[in-house]
Order: sequence, then C-alpha cells, then structure tokens
Amino acid sequence: MSESRAQRPIPLHNADDFAAMRRAGQLAAATLDMVTAHVGSGITTAALDYLCHQFILDHGAIPASLGYRGYAHATCISVNHVVCHGIPGNRTLVEGDILNIDLAVILDGWHGDSSRMYGVGKISMRAARLVDTAYDAMMRGIAAIRPGATLGDIGFAMQQHAEAARFSVVRDFCGHGLGRVYHDAPDVLNYGERGKGTVLRPGMFLTVEPMINAGRAEVKVLSDGWTAVTRDRSLSAQFEHSVGVTETGYEIFTLSPAGFTKPPYA
Repeated sequence: MSESRAQRPIPLHNADDFAAMRRAGQLAAATLDMVTAHVGSGITTAALDYLCHQFILDHGAIPASLGYRGYAHATCISVNHVVCHGIPGNRTLVEGDILNIDLAVILDGWHGDSSRMYGVGKISMRAARLVDTAYDAMMRGIAAIRPGATLGDIGFAMQQHAEAARFSVVRDFCGHGLGRVYHDAPDVLNYGERGKGTVLRPGMFLTVEPMINAGRAEVKVLSDGWTAVTRDRSLSAQFEHSVGVTETGYEIFTLSPAGFTKPPYA
C-alpha cells in the first residue's frame, strides 16, 4: 500500500472519461484474449510478453508497465508460487503450470489494467479450485460496488469468499484507482470490514484484484526487487478488472471481447 497514494484526492470522472476507459479496458482485455491460444507447454514467458507487447503497439497504444519504475517489460507473468510482478524471461511453461498474465495499456492517455489466470494442459484439482476461488472472489468484490458502499465492503466480500474456501488473502499488495494515472487513489484492499473505509461515489475508477494463496498469506520479494512469491511456496492465483462506479452500481471496463472469464478457455 502506498501512503502517498492514500493521501491523494480521489478523482471523479464524467461520461467522456467512462467512454475513454471503455476503449482502454477493451484493448487490455483483447490482448489477454489474443495471448490465450499461445499459452501452452514449451513456450517461454518472454515469448508471451513479446506477443502482448506487439499486439498493444499494433493497436495504437503503449504498455503502461514498460519503463515504469525501471521495469523493462510489457507484462508481468507470475507462474505457480509467484504471487505477482513475475518478470518475463526464459522460464518455459510445462504441463500443470498455472500462471497470471497482468498487463496495462495506455490508449489516448487512459489506462486499461487487467490480469487473468491461465492453465497449461491438465492442472491439479487444487490448482483449479484455487483459480476458481480467486475469480469468484474478484466478482464478489465487484458486486459490492455501488454508490454509498465502502472500500471495506469490497475487501470483506473477497476475503470472506477466499477464507471460506480455506485459502488465504495476500495483504502486501492491493488494487488501486486509475484513469489518466496508472496507480492513483484510492488503495483497494483485498480484505476488510463491512462499512469501513472510503465511501464510493459515482465517477470513481478502481481496480479489483484479489491475490489468493493455497497456503499461508505471507509473501516475500526476491532480490530482483519485483518478483513476489509465497513464503511457503504454495500456489497463488489472481484476477483483475478495471471498474467504474456508476450512479446505480458499477461498470467493468475490461470484460473479455471473446467472452473468456476463467480457465479453461474455449
């Protein structure tokens, strides 16, 4: 969580801003759709990153992560026990791996940010249940969004679902505001108490992105300064959508144009 980010005023956006975020969000989702067919045994995470990078450029946008705080890739690709911020490289995927591909695009100055889980071939029943739980936790968090609700309501919905399934919720990372700024106020925690925290207002843009571990919640960041892994080397899963608070509820900007939700994808 960023203390400086938490102290910023939360931007409120108008109808034109919503339209711009739809375009950026749909490009982020289309990129994740595109790469789906390429995720398989024998491909490297660097190759997947390259495919996403070129697709984003070909559609008139740039990867938001490229050059962000010195980061040198278009995506973060987190495999198995990597919680988040996995650096694409020569890691070759094998049967049974699960991985998260996290990317953001900048299109006409607006950020579309999303991540999705993928399975390589046949994955274990426990891995599949973890992935399903992470997706369902995200959607329950999003379902709590409406004017007058609180950030604590979102976190509570995600935490309750994950822990009821006997998984744990990562505390070290969280969702955030976005729009013209990549990481803006507010912080959107993946755990919380009902009725606590900032009250949601129409025009707020948020990411909802629970990180769920099969084992304990504790993580550590490796010496590269980016890669976060579970301390007990248990599997981890994450999904992320960019969402706007509307007058009556919410709008998800990063829904898949192909209709993909969670693996296995058709």
